[in-house]
Amino acid sequence: MTATDRSIELINAAAQAAADKLAHDIIAYDVSDVLSITDAFLLASAPNDRQVKSIVDEIEERLNKDLGAKPVRREGDREARWVLLDYVDIVVHVQHSEERVFYALERLWKDCPEIDLPEDAKETRGKAAAHAEATGDEGEGEFS
Repeated sequence: MTATDRSIELINAAAQAAADKLAHDIIAYDVSDVLSITDAFLLASAPNDRQVKSIVDEIEERLNKDLGAKPVRREGDREARWVLLDYVDIVVHVQHSEERVFYALERLWKDCPEIDLPEDAKETRGKAAAHAEATGDEGEGEFS
């Protein structure tokens, strides 16, 4: 079984919205063969809590406006360190960069096929590490 066309459409729209808000390390996995509750996961990260919230808001707004999709559940909003948007067909995880490294969700899903994303989203790979190294940024500041 593979992710449905609708799931791929939602993943691509969410990935583009995240990239537009300067999310880092955007990646998506087709988890439909190993999970029965959803087709795909989208992972994205940001260097500070405000940007996490901004990315989540943009994803939610874009999917609602452009595709008529609303999450059935939104968790982690209060702390904005790891926000989960559950659209049933897809689940979006937007994490603070520190949580992304600590929980390393990529390790859990590395055996699942990656979903090809829009070019803007692909270009975000490795940007979090490059930005931190170049600026000495520990995760608070810019990008809000």
